[in-house]
Amino acid sequence: MKTAVVTGGAGFLGSHLTDRLLLEGYRVIGVDNFITGNPANLDHLKGNPNYSFIEQDVTKYIDIPGEIDFIFHFASPASPIDYLELPIQTLKVGSLGTHNALGLALAKKAGLLLASTSECYGDPLVHPQTEEYWGNVNPIGPRGVYDEAKRFAEAMTMAYHRYHHVDTKIVRIFNTYGPRMRLKDGRVVPAFIGEALKGEPISVFGDGSQTRSFCFVSDLIDGIYKLSQSDFHEPVNIGNPNELTIKEFAERIVRITGSKSTITFQPLPVDDPKQRRPDITRAGKLLGWKPVVDLETGLSRTIEWFKSRV
Repeated sequence: MKTAVVTGGAGFLGSHLTDRLLLEGYRVIGVDNFITGNPANLDHLKGNPNYSFIEQDVTKYIDIPGEIDFIFHFASPASPIDYLELPIQTLKVGSLGTHNALGLALAKKAGLLLASTSECYGDPLVHPQTEEYWGNVNPIGPRGVYDEAKRFAEAMTMAYHRYHHVDTKIVRIFNTYGPRMRLKDGRVVPAFIGEALKGEPISVFGDGSQTRSFCFVSDLIDGIYKLSQSDFHEPVNIGNPNELTIKEFAERIVRITGSKSTITFQPLPVDDPKQRRPDITRAGKLLGWKPVVDLETGLSRTIEWFKSRV
């Protein structure tokens, strides 16, 4: 039985990834300090003999006894409300945390997959975004703490691959949604769903013309798992290329929930990207991957999960 470590294992994505790895026959060790992770995301794993958990800040030295085959480095605040409130911690987990995770991989002769982000592209001047695009990032803006932490993490990961020959992978994750998201984590999906279910006005930033594309969590995890099994080392976009405006997205949430919410418009945050859509050609060719859950189905599942939590 292979052993995988998942840093950020109590988070939205980390917990779903853990479930997939257990299904694939891995023994999984979760690591999290609960700075943004939720212990409730792991409740269903209590008593599972193939799962264990370590409460730790990965910016501190990581020492896990025994053999480890693969590390999935997902530890990081990932929503704007979190990394704006935790700027230093965000920079530290992207730098020191990534260094420690890579050091563990080197010591254990294990592979490592870095959870990077579409935020590496910043407010893109190329659309859709391919992995060859270097991005348009403001390093000193309020979002720079997250963008640059992930860009540094990618550089560190490639350095360990080239210099120490660690078997590394990098996934650039685009907007993802699904059950286990925090209702008030500042991201558009839980924000709009929460407001719609309460019948409150839905707050759209700017005029709502900025675009996003949304990938259901099971599709994302499938792409990440397939990437971990590949022999490819450069970044791979995983996301859903079906693009719509934020205003259209808000209107769809209202329709699916049957809410009487109206849409209001708020000032656009600094450096908010005007367009965001992945080019997934590389994922298709390398991994045979493409998303299969349509937005209507994914949103319906997510809304059902949130109904008991509003």
